[in-house]
Amino acid sequence: MREPDLETLRTIASSYHLTMSDDELAAYQKLINENLLESYDIVDQMVEPELSIKYKRTPGYHPSNAENPLNAWYWKTDVAHAKKGKLAGKKIALKDNISLAGVPMMNGTNILKGFIPQIDATVVTRILDEAGQITGKAVCESLCCDCSSFTSDTGPVLNPYHPAYSAGGSSSGSAVLVALGEVDMAIGCDQTGSIRMPSSWCGIFGLKPSWGLVPFTGIFPVDVTLDHVGPMARTTEDVARLLEVIAGPDGLDPRQYGLKSKPYTDYLTGNTEGMRIGIVDEGFDWPFSEKDVDQTVRKAAESFVTCGAAVDEISIPMHRQGIHLSNIINTEGTAIQMFRGNALGTSWRGYHQTQLLDAFASGMAKKADELSAAAKITILTGQYMQQAYHGRYYAKAHNLALQLKNVYDKAFEDYDVLIMPTVPYKATKLPDRDARLQEQIERSFGVDTNTGVFDVTGHPAMNVPCGFSNGLPIGMMVVGRFGEEETILRAAHAFEKLTGGKYTKPVTQN
Repeated sequence: MREPDLETLRTIASSYHLTMSDDELAAYQKLINENLLESYDIVDQMVEPELSIKYKRTPGYHPSNAENPLNAWYWKTDVAHAKKGKLAGKKIALKDNISLAGVPMMNGTNILKGFIPQIDATVVTRILDEAGQITGKAVCESLCCDCSSFTSDTGPVLNPYHPAYSAGGSSSGSAVLVALGEVDMAIGCDQTGSIRMPSSWCGIFGLKPSWGLVPFTGIFPVDVTLDHVGPMARTTEDVARLLEVIAGPDGLDPRQYGLKSKPYTDYLTGNTEGMRIGIVDEGFDWPFSEKDVDQTVRKAAESFVTCGAAVDEISIPMHRQGIHLSNIINTEGTAIQMFRGNALGTSWRGYHQTQLLDAFASGMAKKADELSAAAKITILTGQYMQQAYHGRYYAKAHNLALQLKNVYDKAFEDYDVLIMPTVPYKATKLPDRDARLQEQIERSFGVDTNTGVFDVTGHPAMNVPCGFSNGLPIGMMVVGRFGEEETILRAAHAFEKLTGGKYTKPVTQN
């Protein structure tokens, strides 16, 4: 272990408001060196356990522009898998913040370029055990800090319906590859809407499960209270099938509190007979909402009557405040856990990827200036608020989130699902390479107005493609009771059958 010098200890003491003389610091330095660092030396020599790797894979390659015209692939590979299982014959892409042993993981940033995980994430092993064919890693936004699709250091991910427009983020590549039909399914991650937003703008189904249903083990986190991982696909059946495989406790993720997988495909009845559906007024008519989006989603929601449901307009006033809770928790949580905590943070039990800690800390020391504008504003704002207000607003936001969860739960006493637009407006144009900072930030934030709140409360929520306007997809968000993904899937499947699946055909590129 490197022993701390007096100047280092003086700086640390000052940061904690300690006034210490040089003699006092020297005394503590001696005590640290003689009594505490020995434990670090001993642990440094011990061999830590690694998660088992069950299947062989090729190192793979980064595809050429000709093979990857929308820049959705980060890495292509070939992974062996079980011969029989629920996912037999299905091609699957992983968001590139998910560890796949022996295959590079960049998480959208040069900070991690060259890092190769030594473990498989739990979701990876579960997919392979059920015969799923993992074909590669999908590009994601820089450290998953953005809602648009122009911040990855491999270049912008282009919308499959119009390459001048954003694909949404941060699971941008995952959504595009599914929309194109290059894979049948993908895994995305969601802290403020990063599964649902790109699913909306790319015209596919994307489900953020209840918080803790799917283990986050082996995935680069943002804030443990917001981290969700879930399925993306062109059909509700594929979403349900993939969720069956990846859901359930793994004994390694502290986010999990007993939720178990269910036979979700059994709930796809094609009807909503007896269901009560609430259209949440506050999810519509934001100052920046587009009328065609609001109208399309309302019409789609009202069509559930045809499938046997009762549909009502309801009001949940506190919904409008939810985005502010999401902003605070995401900003301060990300700054402290991811940036100050070198990707993993502290004070939680589970499997820690020490190689990832080392790689991220080293990359930040050398290349922090290359971070996206959204990542930088997160660091500056989050660290400032922590220093100036000692985490008071992060704590208050979480306390208010308990109240907000209760407000939604109260609505769920009368309604089986709630509906609103996933994103209040259609995909936006990608900014120019030399766009001003203000424009970059504006394009990166605000997309999550309706989605972020359900990361805070933990309720499951799903994007359901419900129409087009000016050639761009529109998404309807269906929200359910905590732990009841099957109800959301049943409603989504009924709508898919009612519309003949016409909104989720694979996009053909000219």
